[in-house]
Amino acid sequence: MTPPSEPSCSVATTGHRPPSLLLVFSVTAMGILNNSVLMSSTPEVLESFGRPVDQAGMIIAAGTVTGIVAAPAIGFLADRYGRKRILVPCLFVFGSVGSLGAFSPTLEWLLAIRVVQGLGSAGLINLVVVLISDHWSGLDRARVLGRNSAVITGFVSIFPFLGGLTTDLFGWRWNFAYYGVAVLVGAAVARSLHDPWTPRREPVGHQLRAALAEIVIPLNATCIFLGSLTFFVMFGLFLTLLPIHLAEEFGLSPTQRGVVAAVPAVTSTATSLVVTWFRRRLPVGTLVAIGLGVFGTTFVAMGLGALWLLVAAAAVYGLAEGLTIPTLQDLVAERAPKHLRGVLMALWVGGLRIGQTAGPLAVGLAIGWWSTSTVFVVAGVAVVGLAVLLGISRILPSTRPLA
Repeated sequence: MTPPSEPSCSVATTGHRPPSLLLVFSVTAMGILNNSVLMSSTPEVLESFGRPVDQAGMIIAAGTVTGIVAAPAIGFLADRYGRKRILVPCLFVFGSVGSLGAFSPTLEWLLAIRVVQGLGSAGLINLVVVLISDHWSGLDRARVLGRNSAVITGFVSIFPFLGGLTTDLFGWRWNFAYYGVAVLVGAAVARSLHDPWTPRREPVGHQLRAALAEIVIPLNATCIFLGSLTFFVMFGLFLTLLPIHLAEEFGLSPTQRGVVAAVPAVTSTATSLVVTWFRRRLPVGTLVAIGLGVFGTTFVAMGLGALWLLVAAAAVYGLAEGLTIPTLQDLVAERAPKHLRGVLMALWVGGLRIGQTAGPLAVGLAIGWWSTSTVFVVAGVAVVGLAVLLGISRILPSTRPLA
């Protein structure tokens, strides 16, 4: 709910030219690069350091754990000082520090570099959504967010293949060279992004209280929880467990694992691009419940045995990504007052970081007790149960299809 009066700030929603979508989507791609380019190669990374495979979650989680705190702080600063002033340093930190991972002499060094790198990545996805919400509204915003989600889901599938192929051809350390691209994107943002935001003079305490008042609204809190849950299953089961499962159960190489991980790219991207068609016809709560149900069902199928069934389930899995991510993003953006949009989107992303961090760690713990197949089936059944509860409870009753 937007206050009757807002602090004076200049947001590019009235007469200012919107940013280049190519530039916006390039930032999104860098945010996705953080974990996905490494996920196919975690067994090889651990083998080179003489570590057991159940520590794979640590490599993924190290790149996201700092974002739990850093993402809300970055959003707060973006609301206060402007989007561009915060986004450019995030890109430079992410790219320059991340590239150093190639020279890690031990796993401990690699984890430390990933933790610092996470400070930069914490501001990328949320600030992109803020930029989109600053310049587009209504169905146009939903459409652009759908395209942005197509970039997310597409690269979540493509980068693992790229990382696996690079590992097979040159070794896992060369994957860290890709992070240097973020420095080039940062230079492009610094040069080309038009950010008319005027720094705010409002007391910090007032800004914090206003943000907290929005967070405790049940619908906003629910969206943060559902975003965290979505990324818990994506990063825990698909990005962390799947490569280990493919290596141990089917003996697939890093490139072959990357090919399987790329299977959802077509379905997830296509669904994200037409998500406005679904938004016109179904309430948000129904779409999210369907997405979670698809997630859970495909995980059960992945754990049932045959490789052909796993590949087919991976293709269907993409539908869940394409439905769930842009729908939740748009709901948060729609409800956020523009002077608090940065911090609210960042809190949503902070929830995602909790899921990104907890998912791989939970999977690492689970495979110490159970087989990878069992973890897939048990987790899938739990997610289906949550989807049914969400649908029955109508916890998102106030959201209606877009006109």
